[in-house]
Amino acid sequence: MSSCRDALLAWALLGAAAAAAGGEPYPGIGRSATASELAAWDRDVRPDFKGLPAGRGSVAEGQVLWEARCAACHGVFGESNEWTQPLSGGTDAEDIRRGRAARLADPAYPQRSSLMKLATLSTLWDAIARSMPWDAPGTLSADETYAVTAYLLHLEGIVDAAFVLDRASAAAVQQRLPNRHGMQFEHALWPGGLPGSTRRPDTRGDTCRRGCPPPQRVVGFPPGHARDAHGELAEQNRLVGAQRGAPTSGAAR
Repeated sequence: MSSCRDALLAWALLGAAAAAAGGEPYPGIGRSATASELAAWDRDVRPDFKGLPAGRGSVAEGQVLWEARCAACHGVFGESNEWTQPLSGGTDAEDIRRGRAARLADPAYPQRSSLMKLATLSTLWDAIARSMPWDAPGTLSADETYAVTAYLLHLEGIVDAAFVLDRASAAAVQQRLPNRHGMQFEHALWPGGLPGSTRRPDTRGDTCRRGCPPPQRVVGFPPGHARDAHGELAEQNRLVGAQRGAPTSGAAR
């Protein structure tokens, strides 16, 4: 039922987008989303912590939750790589001071954990809130999400055992992430680019100009008696996207 409800809401948002664009590209599909539906979807947490809800959670509370609902997949200390990459490990106090995980550049280090690569606390909080636990994603309360996040931070030595995470303390934690300076913007893909940057993308989306393969041409069709064996396929497509079925009724064209 949950996936069906999500699909219906997605169609509602599609209708709202079409209305906002001033047209109705898919007549009869979707409707304008209600304010409550938009509010239910607008739950992302941004790097500046906009969207972070009220609540609190301690490391101790997080450990209890972790052992009950997280450890089966991620290990008691977030070290398991049986189902996913390890969540914790690979950083030290010097990384916390510098804000750059040194072992990311060490080819001899055998494993890259999630917290080695984490640049923004909001990413961790948002991922836990949306997708965990695996068997019931999105069911953790705000307090439970704060607690589990606090426990993970403690595993990496970012906060101590008595720490309580909430909206007020999140900014201070951000300044202790071991790889907070690891996010790169000099890749020419950041919207608008960086002031003064001359970097260009390493690929171009231009059409082929030299040494292009010959255009493809359809050289055969099924025989006429078989083309409409399943009815008129062009009429069986949903009017979504650019793909359309070829007409199959009548003689081969």
